[in-house]
Amino acid sequence: MYIVRCRDDSLYTGWTNHLAERVAAHNAGKGARYTKSRRPVELVYYEAFGTKEEAMSREFHVKRLTRAEKLKLISKDIKVEA
Repeated sequence: MYIVRCRDDSLYTGWTNHLAERVAAHNAGKGARYTKSRRPVELVYYEAFGTKEEAMSREFHVKRLTRAEKLKLISKDIKVEA
């Protein structure tokens, strides 16, 4: 599960098995429709899970957070590397 910050300062949440490739796809305009017109994007947060289902469940819950709650989550001292 990951969060990227878009050029317009909006946040996009998704999940993937290949984080670096997915962020590159977003920046190439081949990611989500939402990020296509908001490039470039920057990876600002991620969490790793053992299964696709766990990642999708976490994505579902994070997408329902307010922007303020997402910013608080992002601001935790977590090293972001793709």
